[in-house]
Amino acid sequence: MGNRSAREIWEATLGALQVQVSKPNYRTWLEKTTGLNYENEEFVVSVPNTFIAEYLEKNQRSLIEKTLIDIVSSPDISVTFRVCGKLGNDSGRRRVNQKYRGDGQLSAVMFKENYVFESFVVGKSNRLAFSAAQAIAENPGLSYNPLFIYGGAGLGKTHLLHAIGQVALARNMAVLCVSAEQFTNEFVTALRERKTEEFRSKYRNLGMLLIDDIHFISGKEQTEESFFHTFNELHNANRQIVLTSDQPPRAMSFIQERLRSRFEWGLTVAIQPPAYETRLAILQSKAEQRGLETTPEVLEFIAEQIKQNIRELEGSLNRVIAYAQLFHSVPTVELAAEALLDLGSREKTTPAITPGLVLEAVGESFQMAPGDLTGAKRDKATALARRVAMYVLRQETSLSVAQIGEVLGGRDASAVTNAGKKVTAELGDNRFLSRKIQDIQKIINFKSTPSRR
Repeated sequence: MGNRSAREIWEATLGALQVQVSKPNYRTWLEKTTGLNYENEEFVVSVPNTFIAEYLEKNQRSLIEKTLIDIVSSPDISVTFRVCGKLGNDSGRRRVNQKYRGDGQLSAVMFKENYVFESFVVGKSNRLAFSAAQAIAENPGLSYNPLFIYGGAGLGKTHLLHAIGQVALARNMAVLCVSAEQFTNEFVTALRERKTEEFRSKYRNLGMLLIDDIHFISGKEQTEESFFHTFNELHNANRQIVLTSDQPPRAMSFIQERLRSRFEWGLTVAIQPPAYETRLAILQSKAEQRGLETTPEVLEFIAEQIKQNIRELEGSLNRVIAYAQLFHSVPTVELAAEALLDLGSREKTTPAITPGLVLEAVGESFQMAPGDLTGAKRDKATALARRVAMYVLRQETSLSVAQIGEVLGGRDASAVTNAGKKVTAELGDNRFLSRKIQDIQKIINFKSTPSRR
């Protein structure tokens, strides 16, 4: 099979994997992967770096191979993870735009070509965000600055970010679009290599700065400090700033108050899950863009099944099309029902991750009883495990910091906040801590999968 088929099969696989692992796990390890090639029962998955490749190889290989077997109906398939440059496996969907900034340095900005305003399907759930994005693209720095767009995963935040950036680029504006993770990594590298002046020059001599997933910097004190000054300098010069997050500024409890208040200076807009009519219009648009042969009844069926996430919506369409191609059939409602059957059943039977499950997983990883985490013990090992439990509860559940404090023996909410900040700050450099959290997430995923209990 060619690269196109591998990409479509992997997108269908991601749609199935998304309901089998936790949201943080999916976003960290799977979201940025693509299907690269499928030949002789070997499926090659492109990953952005060796860290992700090693994690998937050690912790997720069996789950991924099982899911791929379900998708392609081949019991002998094996998966290989290959580290590729961003253009190595994505050149069909992205373009790199290069231009010289005012300071004479080359600025490379990568955008998805199809992430433009014209391809964004507008509905009641995203109309305000779309209108605001268009407004600041037309008049950057004058109307809403910053523009802060928040909402769940897969609802179109990154699409709008790239659409804004491509309008700015077409007008020869010095624009930079990066994830908060990339901003953080560049800042850490600049500190290590003593190139902070170059870093400051890169980010403060812009006409527009677009940051995706800004919540990633929360708890990283030096990164927050750097971004605070970058924000001030750009804002004071009327340079446009656009930020996206999975939560509104007021809910970002781990971030400095002075940054939270600045995020709210301009306009904060939410993107909600799309209504049925919008979901159907999105499916029709995706099918038309890719020249897929299907019927209105099939699209209507998919729109009824997937209600919360546009990325899952598109993944379900890819899954149905892949099924049809693999079985040499035309897409029908019956085939779509079969393709999405196990996906729907997993959504209904997979339980929410409970505080008890998290404490059990942390205790198992640190080889101590869950009661030790909620008790009065304060030795070094127990204190570390308790901080990790607080961090994981914030990541894996919807509990507030006060509720987490109660779960862990009536501890103060400020202790939970401080624990989250400390763990977040240490994750980048502390490999032991990173491995512990990966191990805990693996235990949680294993124990929360119905077929394994």
